[in-house]
Amino acid sequence: MTQLTWKTHELTVGELSQRSGVPASALRFYEREGLIHSRRTSGNQRRYTRDTLRRVAFVRSSQRVGIPLGRIRQVLGLFPEDHVLTKEDWARISECWHADITERIEQLENLRDHLTDCIGCGCLSIDKCALANPYDRLGEQGAGARRLLKSCC
Repeated sequence: MTQLTWKTHELTVGELSQRSGVPASALRFYEREGLIHSRRTSGNQRRYTRDTLRRVAFVRSSQRVGIPLGRIRQVLGLFPEDHVLTKEDWARISECWHADITERIEQLENLRDHLTDCIGCGCLSIDKCALANPYDRLGEQGAGARRLLKSCC
């Protein structure tokens, strides 16, 4: 593994990948999605500032708790591109996400508590499907796999 010294100010995509544990393909994807940024050398190679490691760690941690990339991008957009995220920034961000995480917890608890009611057939129109079709809303549209019919026709 390549060791980074304190003098290293810019990282190649390979160095960033090794140090962050994130595949280079994912880093390029994050860049296309506007989550991280690089500059290009005269040879068109990517160079990332060292603080990009913190942004990558932030993105990965956020994904682990179920925050969608779009929401991560939205929050990162509140900061200038060259801003190094601080502990205080993370505290502010977590306050913003408190409602999202609480809602996700409620959804997961609902899934856990009602999973045995779902027979997994995919019809999504049985009257007991509290997860995907509460109160059999799709059944009012007719018999059969209503969502499947819409997506394939």
